[in-house]
Amino acid sequence: MFLKQLSLINFKNHSEFEAKFSEKINCFVGNNGIGKTNLLDAIHYLSFCKSFFTAIDSQNIKHNEGFFVIQGFFDKVGEQSEVYCGIKRNQKKIFKKNKKEYDRLSEHIGQFPLVMISPSDSDLINDSSEARRKFLDGIISQYDKVYLDKLISYNQVLKQRNALLKHFYETRSFDSETLEIWDEQLVMYGRSILEIRIEFLKQFIPLFNSYYKFISESKEEVAIHYENSLGEKDYKTGLLTTLARDRAVNYTTVGPHKDDLDFKLNNFSLKKYASQGQQKSFLLALKLAQFEFIKNQKNTKPLLLLDDVYDKLDEARFTKLLEMVSSDKFGQVFITDTHADRMNELLNQKKIEHRIFMVDNNLINSLTEPSH
Repeated sequence: MFLKQLSLINFKNHSEFEAKFSEKINCFVGNNGIGKTNLLDAIHYLSFCKSFFTAIDSQNIKHNEGFFVIQGFFDKVGEQSEVYCGIKRNQKKIFKKNKKEYDRLSEHIGQFPLVMISPSDSDLINDSSEARRKFLDGIISQYDKVYLDKLISYNQVLKQRNALLKHFYETRSFDSETLEIWDEQLVMYGRSILEIRIEFLKQFIPLFNSYYKFISESKEEVAIHYENSLGEKDYKTGLLTTLARDRAVNYTTVGPHKDDLDFKLNNFSLKKYASQGQQKSFLLALKLAQFEFIKNQKNTKPLLLLDDVYDKLDEARFTKLLEMVSSDKFGQVFITDTHADRMNELLNQKKIEHRIFMVDNNLINSLTEPSH
């Protein structure tokens, strides 16, 4: 699978953009702050129906414009697909495949799998548990439609239960029968979500360990532990046990929406005790394991997006990464970098097919044609 062509109108800082890509390595080069990462984000939209960085779609419309359009043409084992995303201010997002609009955006997730490696990945270590749950759910949702549907249903039930708890608080009332209706649904979806997450980690962690050893070339022991907010309790028992606390704070305090991943290095907290280099290696191993896991599940190579990776790794590790992603094990790759000559030299040395696009003041020029 690869992205043959991308077209943009009024997306973030780009008035217009159109390019045809190499099936292997594509580089967007230029100074910082000129919109290289925004081009990666447009590709992310085509896969996930949303931005990697911004939750509110309208914030991605170019300043003083009324809409944006992203259009991509994919080749998937010889099958051609056109993917379209259009947004007008104060209107519903339109998302189409082959000119047919989706009833539910979740139907599109997983059709064109993608993995993005970005400086913001550090949020997985430094931010709240929500970032780590999103990482977990994002991987599973790309290959398991049942999981995605259950997750959406779980979140809808959770919203209703929290609204009911707030209503009890505001009206100084309580109705156990109504609450039990939502509890039963929450338990039904929650148990299934937990089981799928645990099964996923059993398969994912060995891949992650393998990549960490390869990247770090060290004998450090790394680990990922699933932290269940219920502890050893069954979900139904947990909801009953925490009911008084839930009523006091007006929201549901236990369940898959409160679970977390605990990252360890040599049995110590990665966040507190790992060096910057160790943390970078850990994050890179997470994302590469994500790539391989999805590839195995979908039997197709996801697109791989590398944002500003050169400046975050030393040259030896970056060269090693470049050699790895240019192998047959990986498919199409998009990279942002600040130095065109550096990228061109590295790719020519390794005789890797590539295209380089210079991004400058909203103009994008192709510096290379595909090499053979």
